[in-house]
Amino acid sequence: MKKLIVLFFISTGCFAFVTIADQFREDSPVPIPPSKQRRGNAEKGFNYLVTGDYLKSGIPYSMFLLGSQRDTNNFLQRSGNNKNLSHDFTAVKAPNGELVVAPNCLQCHAQVFENKLVVGLGNSLSDYTINREGTALMAERFLKNLKGEQATKYEAARDFITSIKTIAPSLIAPIKGVNLADHLAYLLVSHRDPKTLQWSEKNMLKLPDELIPTDVPAWWLLKKKNAMFYNGFGRGDFGRFLMASNLLTVTDTAEAREVDSHFNDVLAYINSIEPPKYPKPINEVAASKGRSVFEASCSKCHGKYGEVEEYPNLLIPASIIKTDSLLYTANYSNPQFINWFNKSWFTTGNHPAKLVPFRGYIAPPLDGIWVTAPYLHNGSVPTLEAVLNTKLRPKFWQRSFNKPSYNYETPGWNFEVKESATNNETYNTTLRGYGNYGHDFGDRLSQDDRKAVIEYLKTL
Repeated sequence: MKKLIVLFFISTGCFAFVTIADQFREDSPVPIPPSKQRRGNAEKGFNYLVTGDYLKSGIPYSMFLLGSQRDTNNFLQRSGNNKNLSHDFTAVKAPNGELVVAPNCLQCHAQVFENKLVVGLGNSLSDYTINREGTALMAERFLKNLKGEQATKYEAARDFITSIKTIAPSLIAPIKGVNLADHLAYLLVSHRDPKTLQWSEKNMLKLPDELIPTDVPAWWLLKKKNAMFYNGFGRGDFGRFLMASNLLTVTDTAEAREVDSHFNDVLAYINSIEPPKYPKPINEVAASKGRSVFEASCSKCHGKYGEVEEYPNLLIPASIIKTDSLLYTANYSNPQFINWFNKSWFTTGNHPAKLVPFRGYIAPPLDGIWVTAPYLHNGSVPTLEAVLNTKLRPKFWQRSFNKPSYNYETPGWNFEVKESATNNETYNTTLRGYGNYGHDFGDRLSQDDRKAVIEYLKTL
């Protein structure tokens, strides 16, 4: 039963909409102005993140445990009913009082790395290659047949199952490891009224044909950013974007407002997260040289680090960055989503959100970059070494998802170069949206300078 709800979750870094303005200059970077943010309590935010009911429908608790093994790690040190669940699920009370299990934000925004849970690290081990519609239908048939007092279990699960069986057939990736939250967002809003957020059985919008892959960015970068998402189009209140995961099961705007009231605290928690430190020895002489090279060659876009930090918050036009364009062009080729967002509940109230699309991508902060492989916005490059040397980027490459191993020197995932895409664990850069080209600035450096820059980046 765990497979029924794993990965069907949307949250920051992946959730994509578009809006009215196109602030685009073709020949130079564009600075992003800051957006006013609500303040909150980080401790309350963490508790709500891992125990809160921002999804109020799910699989009945007893049924979930029958279909999955009890988790013995308890990475989050939760108690009660959550003690038996893995970190990416939460036991909550449905409105009718029934105990259910729902996915939480850590589906996408945490990863077990070297046997430790790193909250805020984007999950690069997710698996969207399975059609889970059949599991949802099976659960629905079983729960509908329950009688008497047990009938409340279906009522508690209905909204969740309805969403899953609707979106699952259209949310199947060709390879493991990529995130499809953009398409998930399209699917969900196509079945919701923008003003009331109420569910419609009928699909009200024409869906794009292509599934756009993304890599989940690290949460600890958000505190430095003036806008969210890879093309920096998430403006206004970040909490509104963070709580948009509620679209999976939300019933109306009253529920949305209640959930939204907690996400200033969630943002406060996210802003408190620091990246994990590089755990191996660092060549200090090389790192010092690398810092000089980095500040001369890379800091204009990615900022400076240390005692006095600077992050320029720049959008880099497509003509400069030259990376795979499918993610940002989708914002222009699907204008029906522009209309949906511009008249939706998310733009209302005293802390609205808005979206400003751009033909290019944001140059992100690089804190903790050593642990965030694979790289580029679509996860197409397995190592940082290959980010700085395009000749090292494989067309087809495969890593282990059962026993993932990390190379601390390159750094990035240990992988094998393949001649072709033979299975769903082989990253295929020839697919639309999966290209590994662009960001070729490191090619201008000498091999010694590239090695020195990598050594410096390990210190961030």
